[in-house]
Amino acid sequence: MKKIFVLSFISVGYFLNAQSLSNSPYATYGIGDVKYDNTIETSSMGGISTAFISDFSSNFNFGNPANNSNFDLTSLKLEATNENNYFKTDYNNTKSTKHSTYLSNISLAFPISSKIKMGFLYQPYSSKSYEVIHDETIDGAINRNIFKGSGTLNTAQLALSYKINSQFAVGARANYYFGNLYDLNEFSNSTADLINGYETKNSIKNFNFTLGTSYQSIDTRNDHKLTIGATATFGNTSNMTTNYINSTYYYSDVDTKAGETIIDSKNKSSNNLLPLQASVGVGYGSENHWFLSGQIDYKKGESITYFGNTFDYKDSYRISAGGWYLPNYNNFRSYFSRIVYRYGAFYEKGNLEIAGNSINKFGISGGVMLPFKTSSISRMSGLEIGVELGKRGTLKNNLINQNFVNLKVGFNFADRWFRKQLYN
Repeated sequence: MKKIFVLSFISVGYFLNAQSLSNSPYATYGIGDVKYDNTIETSSMGGISTAFISDFSSNFNFGNPANNSNFDLTSLKLEATNENNYFKTDYNNTKSTKHSTYLSNISLAFPISSKIKMGFLYQPYSSKSYEVIHDETIDGAINRNIFKGSGTLNTAQLALSYKINSQFAVGARANYYFGNLYDLNEFSNSTADLINGYETKNSIKNFNFTLGTSYQSIDTRNDHKLTIGATATFGNTSNMTTNYINSTYYYSDVDTKAGETIIDSKNKSSNNLLPLQASVGVGYGSENHWFLSGQIDYKKGESITYFGNTFDYKDSYRISAGGWYLPNYNNFRSYFSRIVYRYGAFYEKGNLEIAGNSINKFGISGGVMLPFKTSSISRMSGLEIGVELGKRGTLKNNLINQNFVNLKVGFNFADRWFRKQLYN
């Protein structure tokens, strides 16, 4: 059975790597639309994870690997996301929609001892999947610009948590990013035979690591608890290789170039794909009843080669607030009293700046954890459902306003698997 279990885990990971994810035209820039962290538990609470230590023994926290003091089961999570994007621009009063469904997370976590916990996670980090066509008629001739993008950047993670004492814990997470991203801009004129194409290919193999720490104080008089957490991600190794080609050609059929002449070609390597990131959070709650947390995330700006030119990302930050509520898990007469309800909101000052406008993002979120019939307060397995609604971008300077509704569904199977019993 163990071999079948491991094979299934690898097979799902292969499928995750082969997916095509849709996103907005803003994915044109840099490494595309960032999907991480898209776990249901985190996104349903507005993105909080840095000061979130689950009260239940079945949830492993990858956001801050120090926050796993209560984790005591083997947990397998499979999650999928349905994205629904609605775009609008004042340019020609254009509107469009885009939808996609993809496997967004697979993770396996288990305790090594009462103090040491370990977890593996695999999910898409960012993606490109867009096609924008712009036609303009000048003196009877049609100028056409086509922008296309494809590819997915994935992340595989290994996290370790160590509980120092009843209040303090530390953790570390190794992050490996890999994938290929492709951008193409083609310009053509109805009176010309050749197409001018600008092609950028990014091959990415990057590694960094995350350190985390947490402190939690519990007032035994009323079971109220205060949690403080912090993380930092740094230490990039390896690099991103960028190949840029500016050429002219025509198509002999739909996808085959012919008569290609290279005008310019560049190769560049960089190791600042994922620069310094840091997070700090504070939370307060009541044991097995409710929790509320606030969090601030910071990401340093970076530079990336885009169509042969250097594109600069700005420093960015994100403010999140959220939590959960469990009415009364001991009320077996009411199933709704044993459901975990999650809520949250966030504002993100984006790292993109176009025509002097920051491409910011904000939204609200919510979700539920529906426990299985055999689930208990110490073995919280169940169906996870989350929803995220928000807005990104602006209509200024003919830019694009993006409204989105993201639906997330997943399962958390948690039990004491693969452990020998001391007594029958």
